[in-house]
Amino acid sequence: MTPDALAEALLAVIAPLAEARREGSSAGLSAADLPLERPRNRDHGDWASNAALKLGKAVGANPREFAQEIADALAQADGVASVEVAGPGFINIRLDAAAAGALAKTIVEAGAAYGTNETQRGQSINLEFVSANPTGPMHIGHTRWAALGDAIARVLLASGATLVREFYINDAGAQMERFGRSVLASIAGEPTPEDGYPGSYIDDLARRVVAEVPGILDLPADERLHEAQDRAYALQLADLQASLQKFNVHFDVFFSERTLHAKGPNGEPSLVDEAVERLREQGHVFDQDGAVWVRTTDFGDDKDRVIRRTNGEYTYFAADAAYYLNKSDRGYAHKIYLLGADHHGYVHRLKALAGAAGDDPEKDIEVLIGQLVSVNGARLSKRAGNIIELDDLRDWLGTDALRYSLARYPADSPLTLDPEILTKRTNDNPVFYVQYAHARTHNVARNAADSGVDRSAFAPELLTDETESALLGALQEFPRIVAFAAEVREPHRVARYLEELASLYHRWYDSCRVTPLGDEPVTDLHRTRLWLNDATGQVLRNGLDLLGVSAPERM
Repeated sequence: MTPDALAEALLAVIAPLAEARREGSSAGLSAADLPLERPRNRDHGDWASNAALKLGKAVGANPREFAQEIADALAQADGVASVEVAGPGFINIRLDAAAAGALAKTIVEAGAAYGTNETQRGQSINLEFVSANPTGPMHIGHTRWAALGDAIARVLLASGATLVREFYINDAGAQMERFGRSVLASIAGEPTPEDGYPGSYIDDLARRVVAEVPGILDLPADERLHEAQDRAYALQLADLQASLQKFNVHFDVFFSERTLHAKGPNGEPSLVDEAVERLREQGHVFDQDGAVWVRTTDFGDDKDRVIRRTNGEYTYFAADAAYYLNKSDRGYAHKIYLLGADHHGYVHRLKALAGAAGDDPEKDIEVLIGQLVSVNGARLSKRAGNIIELDDLRDWLGTDALRYSLARYPADSPLTLDPEILTKRTNDNPVFYVQYAHARTHNVARNAADSGVDRSAFAPELLTDETESALLGALQEFPRIVAFAAEVREPHRVARYLEELASLYHRWYDSCRVTPLGDEPVTDLHRTRLWLNDATGQVLRNGLDLLGVSAPERM
């Protein structure tokens, strides 16, 4: 019996009881209104409900008396072994072994689909993360946002959302011109400009540009700079994309800032031009001192924002406005931005922008701020000089260890990674611990096949060992963990769940045999335990996939 099925059984009991006590008191009540929790103390049963406490007042009943009525009726439901009332009205439910154990077969038959849910169905989400400047390699901060953002996307998709992963390319503005001059200076054998980009990666880009355009220094000055900038930009962007792919991070859209400023072929207004007029139509744009302003203070911003300066040039806020509106035009009702700690000031600005665009700042936009991350003993990049590069970290620690560790903590938690632990093949290393549990399930399955144990029989009522009950209870929780991680945008909950599941599996492995000892015959208990073993492996595999981490079959 799954938690959802138990909730439905609980609803079938409570609805008529509530109706009998007070007419109409069960109107609109659904299984989702009857939350179930796993008791911390397994002696209290498999599940607990506070439904009587929650509904007692509405039905005009003493919560404990109402809880006893619910318990008496629920105890008659198929698959329920016993129901007890505790404290002021908590309901503790124990399933019979067959009902609890049936989940093992359900999981194996569901395969990769187990854990998926519909809690985010109907949500159309644009998730923007990383968005590194295409003027240099990605650093350790980008690495955290890449791992975290991709894991958030995976749990949202697993929960039924329509979602696009988007990378905003900051390829307009003064930094691109400085980048182009830096590359051109290297090509010409000149020192890096005072405001340019240092680092040997610039020299590498310069060599690659010359390989593509051998006569670049013979071009007119303006054309020479334009060619150096655009060629180097394309090469650096390709390098960023390759780094992300190697890190197992996929983006559906790479959105160029340049497209926001581009005029139409016949001089039609740019998306930025249109954005200013659309905000003006909403009544939030005003002219003052020769500049154009947006009255963002109406929506909680600390000051109104200039969107076009007195010289006619647009501010960064104008591009932000055009980009936000463009996301809405592409059908994404909800926008999530994952930004670094140094962008904390953008929160009010972006929410105010949503309000000025006619959206609900508390509903249609979400800004997640991530804190800094460091790695003990990490060396600065030899190529970039002043950063720790994603590629260097991946080569050093491995994609799996890095991704798991970065997704294992909340975004707003400062984080220091310990390479000494992450490179160990011991239980002290969380990713190794979980991956080893998965590999062990495959080893058990291989040994079972060699011993003639298969899944030709399934007798869940035989799964009565205490460790089996605990393991099945944890397996039941997986869909709810995924749904909650999606709701609160916290994939670290999946990681912590996997560690608990791995611990319960190792305990079960030590207590219960899947293969017979010596000349013992193969029994239905062995066959049924193989179902449980394989179900655990499936959930570990599904959970690791949500974090973008591999599930090795041998270690």
